[in-house]
Amino acid sequence: MDRMLVVIFPNENKAYEGKRALQQLDGEGSISVYAYAVLTKNADGTANVKQGDDVGPIGTLVGTSLGSLIGVLGGPVGVAAGAAAGMAAGSTVDLNNARVGADFIDDVQKFLVSPNVALIAEVDEDWTTPVDTRMEAIGGNVFRRALSEVRDTADDEDVAAMKADLAQLKAEHAKAQADRKVKLQDKINQLDSKIQAQLQRAKDRRDAAQRKAQAKVQALKARADAAKAKAS
Repeated sequence: MDRMLVVIFPNENKAYEGKRALQQLDGEGSISVYAYAVLTKNADGTANVKQGDDVGPIGTLVGTSLGSLIGVLGGPVGVAAGAAAGMAAGSTVDLNNARVGADFIDDVQKFLVSPNVALIAEVDEDWTTPVDTRMEAIGGNVFRRALSEVRDTADDEDVAAMKADLAQLKAEHAKAQADRKVKLQDKINQLDSKIQAQLQRAKDRRDAAQRKAQAKVQALKARADAAKAKAS
């Protein structure tokens, strides 16, 4: 099952130890890890996204639910840092794109306060014991939520609604007097920009989903090859 995983640790060193444990579990075949990041919260409420050399098999956070969750948890600083790491900043501030409920965000934020540090990961796990056992041994507090699949339908509906408004504005523009045309054209330009941004965000999410699917296939193939090598 695809899940969002957030593990709160008492310090950054423990969070990186948790990240290594996740990678080990992935290597053992207990779970599949698609992307991950370490998020620190400062005493003043600002946040920083810490990254290593990579962010998991997906290789980028663009359009992912993990990228969006980082933006929600990290606030403006988290968004900026995430964008530098490869996320589309516009997609990170939308809770819907994170594909988890607001109650999950609230639960995590109660514990994500300085000096605590969050390890955030998008994973596929069949059972919770492997992750929970390893993280609890390191001192982590585990939160998880299955990912919702409803975002694509909402994207299509949002774009369709905006396109209907755009068509109406263009019809009014064609009949308007010169002074009114200028104001209508501004509205047309703004709405068209929003439509293009929404389409781009939807494309980013589709691309991320495709990368995740490919990563899953590759992981399963690697495990099958490893099992075959052991048997021979």
